[in-house]
Amino acid sequence: MPQWLGVVLMLLIASAFASNHVAARVAFDHGANVLTAVLFRSAGTALAVLALMRMSGVPLAIAPGSRLRAIGIGLALAVQSVCLYSAVARIPAALALLVFNVFPLLLVLISWLSGAGRPSRKVLAVMPIALVGLTLALDVGGWSGARTQGFSGRWAEIGAGVAFALVAAVAFALALFLSNRWLGNMDGRMRSFATMTTVTVLALGVGLGSGGFAWPQDMTGWVAIAMLTAFYGVAFTSLFALLPRLGTVNNAALMNFEPIALLFLAWAILGQSVAPLQIFGALIVIGAVAALAAGKR
Repeated sequence: MPQWLGVVLMLLIASAFASNHVAARVAFDHGANVLTAVLFRSAGTALAVLALMRMSGVPLAIAPGSRLRAIGIGLALAVQSVCLYSAVARIPAALALLVFNVFPLLLVLISWLSGAGRPSRKVLAVMPIALVGLTLALDVGGWSGARTQGFSGRWAEIGAGVAFALVAAVAFALALFLSNRWLGNMDGRMRSFATMTTVTVLALGVGLGSGGFAWPQDMTGWVAIAMLTAFYGVAFTSLFALLPRLGTVNNAALMNFEPIALLFLAWAILGQSVAPLQIFGALIVIGAVAALAAGKR
């Protein structure tokens, strides 16, 4: 595949992932709740990956010793899914995703704490830069408003959403760490199918057991549920289909286009806007994470 085409396709995939969050916010605004969105997204993705596996001839088998491990990773991804959508429901979608996108830095820290080795100088230099950018992007001091809110006022406004996004980032980093350590030899499609199926079963069990599902109240809400499922499922399976053919394209760095795409989509569709200082901070975070991914394949 030509490199330019790989870059374009990766940017489109990142935009599709971003569109999933916009559709989720629309669904929440029209009656659906987080558990309902997680159920549809995970079930749709599991079915899409299953179809991809069937077309590719990947066997539907997991070694007995890996089954409980796959369930454990699926549990971490369930926490990630619920917390990230909970963040999107509470604060501007682009800010929720921006906080979540610090997961590569958290993955480095988890690896370090597990004894995998001390972070490189590059990582240690990137971390404080990313934190400064995140502070500006979240406007933690309320500097960008018509009047200064101060830290306490701003945190009362965004604190819950930021906390959910951070928990989602930790859960996702942990899932990646355990996936590489426990299921590194398993086909990536089978791994994703197993974990997405686990998320689906968990969401269905919790929803039915607690009566926790809230369904969309109108057609707009149902269309949004369908679109978030389609955007995420198509982006997820396209990523798997393209990865073997991307050649020298640095997909890890290109996926950092997702928060940029979400900034524009949330402004155009949801009417969510951020101040210039926040955009500057967002670009710092995205640049720092992209720098961390540079050179990785």
